[in-house]
Amino acid sequence: MVMDINEIREYLPHRYPFLLIDRVLDLKVGESIVGYKNVSINEPFFNGHFPHHPIMPGVLVIEALAQACGILGFKTVNKMPADGYVYYLVGSDNVRFKHPVMPGDQLRLEASVIRARRGIWKFACQATVNDELVCEADIICAERKVA
Repeated sequence: MVMDINEIREYLPHRYPFLLIDRVLDLKVGESIVGYKNVSINEPFFNGHFPHHPIMPGVLVIEALAQACGILGFKTVNKMPADGYVYYLVGSDNVRFKHPVMPGDQLRLEASVIRARRGIWKFACQATVNDELVCEADIICAERKVA
């Protein structure tokens, strides 16, 4: 299942400058997702991180992976933010950064469901650039109804 930016915006409440997924290339409901973030020098965080050696902050790589997890969770349970639900990033384990992400990179985001119980999801995630691992983590998200 492929998703363009318009469909992604239906499944994530994030907006510029915090929407960190540009396209979903593959999604297997209840199993896995593969998406992309095209990293541009025009990203607002590059003004300060770092002006003479721009690197995407690691926490934003984790956030991009968490957003992929949120899309997979929403699609799996057939809910959307418009229905009053949100996925919160509530934890990360075994986080490792292997290589910096820089302007011009295409960040490939992959997540697979490890388990889901009572609205708490755990995902095995990895981010790569040109088939080189840049980050891996286990990400925990909580599905919640908001008022």
